[in-house]
Amino acid sequence: MKPIWIVDDDESIRWVLEKALARENLSTKSFSNARDAMEALQTATPQVLVSDIRMPGASGLELLQTVKAKHPGIPVIIITAFSDLDSAVAAFQGGAFEYLAKPFDVDKAVELIRRALEESLREARVEQAAGDTPEILGQAPAMQEVFRAIGRLSQSNVTVLITGESGTGKELVARALHKHSPRASQPFIALNTAAIPKDLLESELFGHERGAFTGAQASRRGRFEQAEGGTLFLDEIGDMPFDLQTRLLRVLSDGHFYRVGGHQSLKANVRVIAATHQNLEARVREGLFREDLYHRLNVIRLRLPSLRERREDIPILAQYFLSQSAKQLGVESKRLSDNAMRFMSGLELPGNVRQLENLCNWITVMAPGQTVEVKDLPPELVSERVQTISSAAATSGHPAAESQPHLVAAAVASDSSVALRHPEILEPAIGEQQNWIGLLEAEAAQMLAHGDSDVMDVLGRQFESALIKIALKHTHGRKNDAAVRLGIGRNTITRKIQELGIVGVKDD
Repeated sequence: MKPIWIVDDDESIRWVLEKALARENLSTKSFSNARDAMEALQTATPQVLVSDIRMPGASGLELLQTVKAKHPGIPVIIITAFSDLDSAVAAFQGGAFEYLAKPFDVDKAVELIRRALEESLREARVEQAAGDTPEILGQAPAMQEVFRAIGRLSQSNVTVLITGESGTGKELVARALHKHSPRASQPFIALNTAAIPKDLLESELFGHERGAFTGAQASRRGRFEQAEGGTLFLDEIGDMPFDLQTRLLRVLSDGHFYRVGGHQSLKANVRVIAATHQNLEARVREGLFREDLYHRLNVIRLRLPSLRERREDIPILAQYFLSQSAKQLGVESKRLSDNAMRFMSGLELPGNVRQLENLCNWITVMAPGQTVEVKDLPPELVSERVQTISSAAATSGHPAAESQPHLVAAAVASDSSVALRHPEILEPAIGEQQNWIGLLEAEAAQMLAHGDSDVMDVLGRQFESALIKIALKHTHGRKNDAAVRLGIGRNTITRKIQELGIVGVKDD
């Protein structure tokens, strides 16, 4: 790991940060001015850069501009005095990761530097993964099985059937199978059989001769001929019309076909890879898909897991898509906070990887600021997730579904999958595991977006009610003991209990 650079003309600040980071086993390199740091950037780069904003000579903002121009992925933390808050705003506009206001708490400074460090290392891992495996990203065990299958099939010409929900990346797997096969130097041709009208699909597949039908003024090669020597990928094969299934079966059986309106048999030297999101066995039983064609296609079956089955891949996929989206738009890549990342990892995402990519494109364009919080995500996602968890909690009979819907929302934003498995997470007793301030901000943002005018009163009552209830739980309902635990007076807790309608209270 590269060192953390500290740039400050104040020797005491450099010394304090050096010692504090050394205790964390983090290496540092210090500079007394921005010019020396700029020169050092010619031959080396830091993992994180911490710089004062006002120094003799070049300023911290100039250093920030230089770093972002040459190395946009390096997080830069700006140190600023309270009177320099306007400059801090300028620093954020220039792409700073965060700022430290003087005088700062050393422990908080170290915590901030650690966050920047984690961000830097995560970006580096995404870039490495993108460079090593540009076709498919995934570290989950389910995806490792897919990668192993691609490796085993790399030297084979066998027909492969790829199954999985829409948006899981079936075409990416087909392209990977082609790229790592002996046919890699020959064409890869893809055809979505569900996207072509039935009357044109036969011509698309097999081509046609001049005059074969109205409008056929010239002969045309079909996809089988275009893919000669290479791979033909037939997506959504389950939607292929029944009569065309017979013609496809013949090609797979003996390797010959005819153009539409043609009389000369053509030889097909093509590897066929098919894909579907449908249950082909069920379609065979319903008489909608030929059983003999099913067995011809189902030589090797490769099932792609849904994103729900590989949630641990969502962070690396999200970072990759955010990076790609930023490159396309020519802007700096957005960063997801830990809270936002946990929230996104808990989403159902029925559109799978494709939906996640679209969401990252939305974030790049619409989310304010460089660090994206839960409240910055599309409002419909937050609302939908709250409703999902609330419904699940209501089905299980958990009282929080009706009495504490905002705690349900908090559980959603923190870790909805854990909340569903363990309803007790809805209680604030494990609040240390949640960034509750971020969750509160997200809930307030949602209420404000819906036009609620009593946000302060509603959330305030929820907050007070949660605190008093959990204190009463710890004191087995004894009111006076609960007041002592909370640091409030007996009269105050009595009044609050009455106002909030809390029951099950005992006098000491």
